Amino acid sequence: MRYLMLTKNDGREPDAQLYADMASFVEELTAEGILLATGGLDPAGRRIVSADGEITVTDGPFTEAKEAVGGFALIEVRSEEEALELARRFRRVVGDGTSLMHQVFGP
Repeated sequence: MRYLMLTKNDGREPDAQLYADMASFVEELTAEGILLATGGLDPAGRRIVSADGEITVTDGPFTEAKEAVGGFALIEVRSEEEALELARRFRRVVGDGTSLMHQVFGP
């Protein structure tokens, strides 16, 4: 089962300790074959809308900084419970904030 984990940007600047803790967590999940991809996201982004044959592209940002998704991880695990436990571990590493989790369907 694959899950997309999203982390909302809380506006805090990470310090050296957080970078080290995250690097250790990422290395562990990569070595176990759980972490498929990870990265930060441009807070501005683009919105692409199609309506009646017209396509409109609008530059962001669209929400308050605290609501913007700041990063992602794509993981592959055996169960939803395993994904939730990884999400809990992640929140313990990075501290207070909000994460989202979506199961990814398809091949």
